[in-house]
Amino acid sequence: MQLRSLLHPLLMVALTASPALPAFADDGAGIYKAKCAACHGADGGGKMGPSLKTTTLSSGDIADLLTKGNDTRKMPHKKPVSGLSADDAKAVADYVKTLK
Repeated sequence: MQLRSLLHPLLMVALTASPALPAFADDGAGIYKAKCAACHGADGGGKMGPSLKTTTLSSGDIADLLTKGNDTRKMPHKKPVSGLSADDAKAVADYVKTLK
């Protein structure tokens, strides 16, 4: 019983500090929900922003838009999406291309 009470706090510390846990950066759907769904809808069908279900942009074009921005686009896509790495953007772009 005493060993069990010691292991619980150690396990909690190990789990919160472990780099082996699934990374948020690899989860395109999770990143989409956190950063994109408010404007484009949870299912990509559009809200304030346009529907993404019928986008003609390639995954690479979407990732570029997210990481570099584009002056010809409306806000917020005039500028890069803050806090989004190239890997995150690729994951989101790949996820967006699954929306139909």
